[in-house]
Amino acid sequence: MHAGWNALIKIRLEPLLAVTLINATAGVVCLPILFWSGWPGPESYPWLAGSAILHTGYNFLLASAYRIADMSLVYPVARGTAPLLTALFSIVILKEPVGALGALGIAVLGFGIFAMSIRSPSETAKMDRKALLMAGATAIMICGYTIADGTGARISGNTAGYVAAMFMFDGLFITLIALRLRGREGIKAMIGFAGPGIAGGTMACLAYAIAIWAMTVAPIPLVAAVRETSVLFAAVIAVVVLKEPLRLNRLLGAGLIVAGLVMIRLQ
Repeated sequence: MHAGWNALIKIRLEPLLAVTLINATAGVVCLPILFWSGWPGPESYPWLAGSAILHTGYNFLLASAYRIADMSLVYPVARGTAPLLTALFSIVILKEPVGALGALGIAVLGFGIFAMSIRSPSETAKMDRKALLMAGATAIMICGYTIADGTGARISGNTAGYVAAMFMFDGLFITLIALRLRGREGIKAMIGFAGPGIAGGTMACLAYAIAIWAMTVAPIPLVAAVRETSVLFAAVIAVVVLKEPLRLNRLLGAGLIVAGLVMIRLQ
């Protein structure tokens, strides 16, 4: 589901508007859940606020990176670096219970994801450094909101309410930014892609809700690492749907990802 909504950002709509459409839709999709479950506990409000800010930065950086580079470059760099940063922070600062084999699995999985972005020397010379920097900054945002949401959901006493409130604020913030930057014309352009927006918003909501729930019952770095296996599906989408070239490094990366998953499972 995560790879699916990221692929929808590459629809024939400006990336910022596509991200706004998907996240605004996710906020609307989650509203019934918020009414049903109620608000999360007040202890989680600081984490919820931090998450909303980090998600807004993530959405803006992701859209900017997709505007100047292919999904096959941006997605692996952002999603491959993020679990390594999250694991380092969680294990060292939050003292999450991850054994040696699990830590090794996270590292192998992360490098496998990152391997999917490797290019030939000639292509590397032409690579847009700005896109790489944006993808790296996106990874930092992912690490930040993963920690915030994992911790916030744990102490909220209401995981469903936390997820719904997070998506509501996320959708609201990015919509306000899009209105400021693109005006009413941007809103009109998004209306023409309502179908993909509903599909993307629903997938985004469900995918992250599952991940946050998992972080309430399992170590955050392990969940964050397994979540990034979405890059395998992103590679398939990039080749089959977006007609991007199939590369040997993607096959190697897939093997490393599977090996990392086995290590994480065995721990």
